Amino acid sequence: MNQNEILHMTDHTLLKQDATWDQIREVLDDAMAYDCASACIPPVYVKQAAEYVDGKLPICTVIGFPNGNMTTAVKVFETKDALENGASEIDMVIHVGDAKAKNWDKIQNEIAAVKEVCGDHILKVIVETCLLEPDEIAKLCQVVSDAKADFIKTSTGFSTAGATFENVQIMADNRPEGLKIKAAGGISDFKDAEKFIELGADRLGCSRLVKIAKAK
Repeated sequence: MNQNEILHMTDHTLLKQDATWDQIREVLDDAMAYDCASACIPPVYVKQAAEYVDGKLPICTVIGFPNGNMTTAVKVFETKDALENGASEIDMVIHVGDAKAKNWDKIQNEIAAVKEVCGDHILKVIVETCLLEPDEIAKLCQVVSDAKADFIKTSTGFSTAGATFENVQIMADNRPEGLKIKAAGGISDFKDAEKFIELGADRLGCSRLVKIAKAK
C-alpha cells in the first residue's frame, strides 16, 4: 500500500488532556489535507470542529473515555450530545471490569444502547486489549457484533499498551462477518501501519503518520 492509501484509512487523532483549540485546528487541517478517514478529537471540541470543517471531514469523538467505567446512561447522554454537536463517528469504551467478570450480556446491552442512539452513524467499540486475555478478546468480537456496532477497536492509547499485531490477529480470526477492526495506540510508522492492515485492520487510529508525512 502507498502512504496515501494508509492515511485514507487513518483517524488522525489528538485526545491529550491539555490539547488546545489551536492544536485541534491543526489536526483538522492536516486530516483534510491528507484525506484521512476522520479526525478523532475530545467531545469538548466537537461542535467547534464540525463548524470549522463544514462537512469536509468526518468528526470522530470518544465516549466513556478513557476508563469506560461510567454508567450506561452517562455514555448514552454523551453520545447524544456529541451527535447533536456534529460528530459523525463515535468511539466508545467498554467497562473492562465487566469483561473480566464475564458480564457479556451487560456489555452487549450497553453497546446496543449506544448504537441505538448512533443510528446510521459509525460506532467503534474500544475494548482495551492490553488488559484482556486472548479468549476475552475473541469473545468480545462476538459481543460487539451482536450489539450491532460497526467496529471493534483495540485501545484508547491511555492504558498500559496500545495495539499489537498479536491482538489484531486474534480479532481478525474471531470477528463475525461484517465486523470491522480499528487498530489504535502506539502505531509508530507506515511499516507498522501496513502490517496492521495486512492482518485485518480496516481503520487505524494514530497521530504519528500524518506527522511523518508532513516531515517528508
